[in-house]
Amino acid sequence: MTKKEVILDTNAVLRFITGDNTEKCKKVSGLIDTNDCIVPVEVIVEAVYNLEKFYKHSRQRITAEIKDFVTIKKNLVCEENVVRYGCNIYVSTKLDFIDCLLVGYANVNDNTIFTFDDDLKKQLQHKAY
Repeated sequence: MTKKEVILDTNAVLRFITGDNTEKCKKVSGLIDTNDCIVPVEVIVEAVYNLEKFYKHSRQRITAEIKDFVTIKKNLVCEENVVRYGCNIYVSTKLDFIDCLLVGYANVNDNTIFTFDDDLKKQLQHKAY
């Protein structure tokens, strides 16, 4: 029988990133060290939203926190390269993080993105439909 992956939720990711609860942060860290854990892109999106809206972190700080989190363990974050690319767009624009990820999908995975959003189209350039 193979060991199943453990999916981390937003709360776990936030406890790890912020360290605002030492006990929970250590628990998440230990879990990551001893298990095959994954973090879906949706969890990263919600974590960014919470870091921005509730923790009031700057875009620069959030970008650094997410990039640091992604590098903790290989294959921890789904679509890792898309998330990294999205972080680079997020820190240098006013786009919502989800739009930044769409730019990442377009550039990393060579996807075409359909949108009515003019600001997003500008970032996508020739990859917008």
